[in-house]
Parts: sequence; C-alpha cells; structure tokens
Amino acid sequence: MARTTNHDTQTTGDTREGKTARSIEHQTAKIPSDVFLWAALGSMGASLALKCFGKKHDALFVGQWAAPFLLLGVYNKIVKVAGHDKQDDDLSGD
Repeated sequence: MARTTNHDTQTTGDTREGKTARSIEHQTAKIPSDVFLWAALGSMGASLALKCFGKKHDALFVGQWAAPFLLLGVYNKIVKVAGHDKQDDDLSGD
C-alpha cells in the first residue's frame, strides 16, 4: 500500500502508525492493564493518607494522578485490542 497523509487516512481507512507511535505502543503493550488500575487506587489512597496528616496541597496533587493513570490504562487496553499489533497480526495471517 502506498503511504498516505492524515487526510488520505481518514478517507481510505488506512490507519498505519508512525515509527514513534509504534515503538511507544510496543513498550506500553508489555505492561499489564491492572498496573494502571492499582496505580490509580494507590494514588487515591496516598492522597487520603496525606489529607489525614494535614498535607492538603500534597493530597490534592497526588489525588489528581488517578485520572491520568486510568487514561493511560485505557490507552494501553486500546493498543492491545486495536493497535498496530492487531493490524500486524491480521497481515501475517495469525
């Protein structure tokens, strides 16, 4: 297939990733999805502990990590299910 631009990708359905995205996906796909869930729960627990010790600003800072951890988990899951790995498997016949 010929290389397409972003505009062509939207019209032809060709969704190949660039080298950078492919290498990031390759590394993040190695991380189990529950790591991100535990990281989010851990940040919420740490936030609660900091709040109990009277460190309000630190508690807010750490507590705000939960959402990015969960978003990274969603990205990780999408990569595993529908990322370039899935496309590579489809092309190789596996």
